[in-house]
Amino acid sequence: MIRKLIFLAVLVALSIVGISYYLNIDDLSGCNETPGVNSNCQMVDAIVAISGGTTSARSDEAIKLFKNGWGGVLIFSGAAVDKTGPSNALAMKQMAISAGVPEDKIYIDEYAGSTKQNAQNVEAILLKINAKKIILVTSGYHQRRASLEFNKYSTDVTVLNHSTTTDGDWTPLWWMLPRGWWLAVNEIAKIAMFYAFGA
Repeated sequence: MIRKLIFLAVLVALSIVGISYYLNIDDLSGCNETPGVNSNCQMVDAIVAISGGTTSARSDEAIKLFKNGWGGVLIFSGAAVDKTGPSNALAMKQMAISAGVPEDKIYIDEYAGSTKQNAQNVEAILLKINAKKIILVTSGYHQRRASLEFNKYSTDVTVLNHSTTTDGDWTPLWWMLPRGWWLAVNEIAKIAMFYAFGA
């Protein structure tokens, strides 16, 4: 009985660690606060943040990267949740301007209502500004799927992944909350759909 409980505990622990590492890919994990010389630690053409989940945490992380010299422009993508109000992208832009980012360094897509649309709409902006390398910012649980979509639609662009560090929906203790498990299982199911149907 004790061996079975130990085995079950180890299995659960490994599952939690595995899910965390699978979903939350971070290509900047070995980098300093500012760009360096290693390939994944060099300055990029644009920093892209997509709305959803804790949108303010995503925009805050993108703004921090910009102010630390990681990219020349910011791109925010996301439609309004409340269709009577401003888009998420516009709200993120206002946050960036309030934080001191010049308005002419910000591009927005106000129409994307899904991760797929984020990737499709941002691709048009990347072509417009001739961006070849970006940092993609989203929540940790969402990073893997967002990366898949952006790599699908931005075939000539190198996508580096970097998730938020202060996301209320996805903390290191996500597995202790029902919402954390719901987010993880939901993302894994959507990733499976992506591989099965390409969407």
